[in-house]
Amino acid sequence: MLPCLNKYLFGIDCFGCGLQRSVVLLATGNFYEAFVMYPAIYFIFPLAITLLVNRFFKFKHAQILINYLSIASITAIFLNFIFKQITT
Repeated sequence: MLPCLNKYLFGIDCFGCGLQRSVVLLATGNFYEAFVMYPAIYFIFPLAITLLVNRFFKFKHAQILINYLSIASITAIFLNFIFKQITT
């Protein structure tokens, strides 16, 4: 795993802290642990798949889905960051 440079230099988590570990947990089938580690993974993963599929096969309401997933991802990232700052 790559170390977090922000945490190393400043001593606080960044907005992406936990993403790598969450992807590994998700890949190994630990769905609940992946959510606990980084809740935005469940919005980022479908967003990435939607972007990839839409690149090759255009579908009608792709932009609306991409917008909603983007907003949900950003909201989950900010809420996770705030929660980590409050609890640590």
